[in-house]
Amino acid sequence: MDFDIPKDIQDYLGVLDKFIEDVIKPLENKNDNIRYFDHRREDARTDWDRGGLPNEEWEALLAEARKLADDAGHYRYPIPKEYGGQDGTNLGMAIIREHFAAKGLGLHNDLQTEHSIVANNVGMLLMLAYGTDVQKEEWIPLLLSGKRGFAFGITEPDHGSDATHMETTAERDGDGWRINGAKTWNTGIHKAPYDMVMARTSGKAGDGNGITAFLTPTNSEGFKVEEMLWTFNMPTDHGRVSLKDVYVDSGAIFGGEGRGLQVVQHFFNENRIRQAASSLGAAQFCIDESVEYAGIRKPFGRPLSVNQAIQFPLAELQTRCEMLRALIHKTAWQMDTYGNWKASSQVSMCNYQANRLCCEAADQAMQVHGGMGYSRHKPFEHIYRHHRRYRITEGAEEIQIRRIAGYMFGYMKQLAPKGVQDD
Repeated sequence: MDFDIPKDIQDYLGVLDKFIEDVIKPLENKNDNIRYFDHRREDARTDWDRGGLPNEEWEALLAEARKLADDAGHYRYPIPKEYGGQDGTNLGMAIIREHFAAKGLGLHNDLQTEHSIVANNVGMLLMLAYGTDVQKEEWIPLLLSGKRGFAFGITEPDHGSDATHMETTAERDGDGWRINGAKTWNTGIHKAPYDMVMARTSGKAGDGNGITAFLTPTNSEGFKVEEMLWTFNMPTDHGRVSLKDVYVDSGAIFGGEGRGLQVVQHFFNENRIRQAASSLGAAQFCIDESVEYAGIRKPFGRPLSVNQAIQFPLAELQTRCEMLRALIHKTAWQMDTYGNWKASSQVSMCNYQANRLCCEAADQAMQVHGGMGYSRHKPFEHIYRHHRRYRITEGAEEIQIRRIAGYMFGYMKQLAPKGVQDD
């Protein structure tokens, strides 16, 4: 067995590092753009006069970085070559995302906004897998150019992780549908021209089938963003949405009538393995910074690094990083080799463990750095506040553990997505 990073991916990391140093870092430091990453970051990113929304200049900077990355051929890495991508693998994405996060805060890969010069491209991947021919013809050029996108209207105010008990409904109205209901934590809804709204069209509460995804224009009559929800880490792009008799035609159905949950679940594993890798990278950054600081800081005339009270917690965290890294790489390789759906339990293991690890590493880094670690002059509080989110939003860790137990005890089976057959 070969545990080395494949040479093509290792070589590509070098190409990406050079692009960051030559192109992205100069932009990050231009015109005081560094304010978005130093101790002023939360205030600089947030437009307090617009209810805590992301600052327009901040979002414009992210868009500029994405354009530079796309022009250089990096942004579309995971999508097919025929659309300008590199047919990137799950293993490649995991390694790249960890590598970026381990560099710390920066314009190359801002974890809070899920921005990266190597993009996840969820909307594009979903459109390729589930769009009709008509939808693909219309949407793909606009998705690739960044001129169109959609938010995800999945979570409901009264149900959270239980997506099968969906109170939002859609009923037929002539050649179209009328949607009524509410969604919350609708990320990106402050600017998204469309919202992928999940609504029950048949069946009963608790049924996995009978939920349909609708690509719903956000300027539709009856579609309203009721409030933007303030969070532990500001700014906020998370909205609570109401839908009252919102009309869409049948062409808005995405992925087939009654198959909405399959659309979302299809890419859960891809998203979660990449997010786990990012949490691992952020944890490694916190550990590396703490080790370096412990060798420099000399209270009472001796470096902190000679104290076992400093050494032991960091050694424990580093050990967990090494074990988790091996599992993430193995799981991503299995997904590439056998199919994304074949490693569901392992993805859940990676995800909840990585998110816990990152929070603990950030907390320990604050402790090692003392007062400065607690201040915003170091990035650890920002890392903690952001990654604490993923212990809830990327499938709450209790749900992930329940999922693992379901496979262990035989209550769940590794089921292939519809249309996928074993060899």
